[in-house]
This record gives sequence, C-alpha cells and structure tokens, in this order.
Amino acid sequence: MPSQALATFIRSTFRSVWALELLLLIAGEGARSWSQAELVAALRASELIVARAIEELAAAGLVLIEQDMRVRFGPVSDDLRDMTAMTGALYARSPDKIRRMIVSAGTDGLTAFSDAFRIRKD
Repeated sequence: MPSQALATFIRSTFRSVWALELLLLIAGEGARSWSQAELVAALRASELIVARAIEELAAAGLVLIEQDMRVRFGPVSDDLRDMTAMTGALYARSPDKIRRMIVSAGTDGLTAFSDAFRIRKD
C-alpha cells in the first residue's frame, strides 16, 4: 500500500492514466526533450489527450515546455522528482492499483458534482 503522501500525489496530479504514462515516459528519458508528435506516436494516443496531459503536468510543476514547444521532465522540486520515481516504481509493481487510484479520484469529483443536482425530500 502506498504512503498517504504518495497516494495524495497520485490522486491530485494525474487526471488520467495517459498523463501518468506520459510523465513516466518523459522521466525515464532524463534530459531528452520531446515534441508533441513524438509523444503521440510513442504513447499511441490522440493529440488532444497528449496536449491536455502536457498542460496538466506543466501546471503541476513536473514538466517544462520549452520555447520550441518541446517538453521535458523538469520537476520544480526534489520532492516532486522523488514522488515521480516512487510512483513509477509502484506502477511497475502494481499498475492496476495505480489505475484504480487515478480513476477513483476522477469519479469522486463527478459524484460530488452530480450530488449537487440531486433532488432531495426535506
């Protein structure tokens, strides 16, 4: 079972498994920078999915978008670098556990949103 800090990092950072896969791909290549087209091909994902994942990961302080729109791993802190490494190790051992954490985080927000419109008897 992941630590509470790691579980919180995973749930709050990744809106999709695609975003996790993208980060782990980029992080595994060290200082290499990637074009969006290269990431689409490597992940076999759509341009929209890759673009959204890049935006989310940049906002989370995990990737850098260079002037030529290439992307590379560039966490803003050592803690984020460590969390990424721990997430990658856990994902390698228990991918389904990580996938469930990401999906459940997304459905929690959807449930809260839908509950706001539920008609209740007073």
